[in-house]
Amino acid sequence: MPDVWSEFLPHPWNLIATGVVAAGALFGFIGLSAFFGIWAERKVSARMQDRLGPTRVGPLGLLQSLADGIKLIVKEDVAPAGSDKLLFRLAPYLAFCASFCGFLALPFGAGLVAQDLSVGVFFMLAVLSSEVFGIVLAGYASASKWSLFGGVREAAQVVSYEVPRAMCVVVPVCVAGTLNLNVVGTQQAGWLWNWNLFHDPFTFVAFFIFFITSTASCKRAPFDLAEAESELVAGFHTEYSGIRWSYFFLAEYGSMFAVSGLAALLFLGGWHTGFLPFEPSAPGQLGFWLGNLLNLIVFVGKCWALVLVMIWVRWSFPRLRIDQVMMTCLKYFLPISCVLLVGVCLWQLLVPATVALTIKYALAFVSVLVPLTVFASLFRSAGTAAAPAGQLPGAWSGQPSTLSGRQ
Repeated sequence: MPDVWSEFLPHPWNLIATGVVAAGALFGFIGLSAFFGIWAERKVSARMQDRLGPTRVGPLGLLQSLADGIKLIVKEDVAPAGSDKLLFRLAPYLAFCASFCGFLALPFGAGLVAQDLSVGVFFMLAVLSSEVFGIVLAGYASASKWSLFGGVREAAQVVSYEVPRAMCVVVPVCVAGTLNLNVVGTQQAGWLWNWNLFHDPFTFVAFFIFFITSTASCKRAPFDLAEAESELVAGFHTEYSGIRWSYFFLAEYGSMFAVSGLAALLFLGGWHTGFLPFEPSAPGQLGFWLGNLLNLIVFVGKCWALVLVMIWVRWSFPRLRIDQVMMTCLKYFLPISCVLLVGVCLWQLLVPATVALTIKYALAFVSVLVPLTVFASLFRSAGTAAAPAGQLPGAWSGQPSTLSGRQ
């Protein structure tokens, strides 16, 4: 990218132009992700609760998020009389910057990265963890004990869950032998069984532990104790309104996509489909532009699939108490992550290559067969949802319905 701008601008203005373009593209992507994330959140929750969700503003309610954004921009932005005005105004931007910086080292394809860092994994973990500073400052500066409680809860939760999450990240790093995310993604080119997820049983389990701990680090239910509206009014952002309130949710949805991208790169083959035996953007294949367009679509699709799972989990499970959240981390996830880290190291040292290859193929086969079997079972019998009037369908067949007498 600097070489392109060098044709028009001298040094160092070519570097500045490159940074501005990259930052603008990333900011637009985060905003667009939040735009569709909020819409998907409403639609998924509505379908799970047998509702329709937004339908009036734009086709399928797609413009509802835009309407909400306009409302927040024009809404009065106030600060409590006893608050620390500087820290109160700084906190939401600090939280968003932490989420934004994580995208700088996140490759969307072969070489499609704002900054190719040799320590990209470490950089992403470090900057995403710094979001907690904005949360704590928001609670501390609001002059409200409920906001302070929410900020302190978030600090305790995020700092605790960072430990097992980081240890689960080290598991595929031991397999890849590098902290460069671009290299990690490139190493998983080819067929499905080349993904780190299927390398051995320890990386397979590490993916699920990483995803759960990342969900907790993003303040998503059932780990949303920092907000916990039923207990703390609205948690650390109780006193916020208007555009500053929206930046907290931009940070949340940005972090959801960032950790999903990290999971896709470390475990799920990155931008590779798993069904092409070559790198699409390599010379002699689909070409740089067409190949990277395919890579971009595949990578964003994987990330959005994981984000939708986070939304699905939020509307499926009840919120945990703070003692349950901390016990789950310290008593279960931390020991499990330690075992996984030691196990993957011993696996690479002691297990013969033929045995490791056989287990890799078996994990990949079972992981594909089970979802396909579940999906096929949905269409096994066409009339399972039908039932005679006054009776319930499916597993409740033959039971009288309490709604049969209602008009």
